[in-house]
Amino acid sequence: MTAKGPFVSVYIDDSRDVTDAEAQLAAMWRDLRTHLERGGADSEVITSLEQVILNGRPAVGHQGRAVIATHEGILLEQHLKTPPSSTLLRISEYPYLLPLLDLGSPPPTYLLASVDREGADITVRQGGNVRKENVEGDGYPVHKPASAGRGEYGDRQHTTDEAVRTNVRAVAARIVELADQTGPEVVFVCGTVRSRGDVVSELPKRVAERVCQLGAGALGHRVRESEVAGLIDDDYQRRRVAEGAEIIDRVWAEKGRGSELLAEGIRQVCTALRSGYVDTLVIGDLADATVLTGDGRTTVAPDADTLSELGEAPRGVARADEVLPFAALSLGANVVRLSHLDVTDGIAALLRYAVTVPPAE
Repeated sequence: MTAKGPFVSVYIDDSRDVTDAEAQLAAMWRDLRTHLERGGADSEVITSLEQVILNGRPAVGHQGRAVIATHEGILLEQHLKTPPSSTLLRISEYPYLLPLLDLGSPPPTYLLASVDREGADITVRQGGNVRKENVEGDGYPVHKPASAGRGEYGDRQHTTDEAVRTNVRAVAARIVELADQTGPEVVFVCGTVRSRGDVVSELPKRVAERVCQLGAGALGHRVRESEVAGLIDDDYQRRRVAEGAEIIDRVWAEKGRGSELLAEGIRQVCTALRSGYVDTLVIGDLADATVLTGDGRTTVAPDADTLSELGEAPRGVARADEVLPFAALSLGANVVRLSHLDVTDGIAALLRYAVTVPPAE
């Protein structure tokens, strides 16, 4: 959030599941370049975008690509779960971030542990970065004897059980280390019911409460990440839907009791953002609404009179769908996109602390 504008924000269809994908991409870039030049984009920015769009890591299947750049270089480049219906281009003093939410960015950081009696294969995925490692415990043997004399069966079973426990503890310890290092939103554990349960039972509460157990690997083999990608994506979507429903419930609950922990509409949200008390900015349809900006890039107001009361003169006009998410993220607030949000101006904010806001219009 420290980069200086103007920002060039581009969202394209980068699908590679058609036979003439390369030709379509080249034609799209020629058209996009024309619009960039007409829009006054810096030549260095255009060159950086061309390199990323035409020569960057290709998408897999039906995906979109988001690129945000300034004269300093490429600030963001990532694939999107869903491609836009048409190319989106903004050249502005603020980055255009909402399509990242609309089109579905990759799942957040997660840890996947595919476990068995001997150890685990662990994958940590953070955006485009992937870390894989193998954990093999020191416990041996891990299989109970198929046949043994009456006197030795109990001893061998005890040895086997202790070997499995040793391996489980080694896997759990490594999961905890990686979870503390990377802060995954979800820890997926797959394997047989027994193996999964043994590992999860060894995890401390701070990690165990983030665990999602997957049935994959129930036949005893360690599954690869690609085998459970669909299950991971389904879980991610379920969490997003549940979070959206919870936020809507909170908005209506705060609104119903006239709470000062809710700001509704552009006027109130601008006040809340200037206070620095926004916890979650909830955005529906802002249409083409604009706000005024003051001396600071995140000083936003609905009109010149409000800025005058703050002792500032208007420094610019900005689209609400660009500057308000930018201001919220600059505060460390969450930004949530809900297309079915029925509130004044299509925007609301849940606050950390009560703040006096002007009456809703």
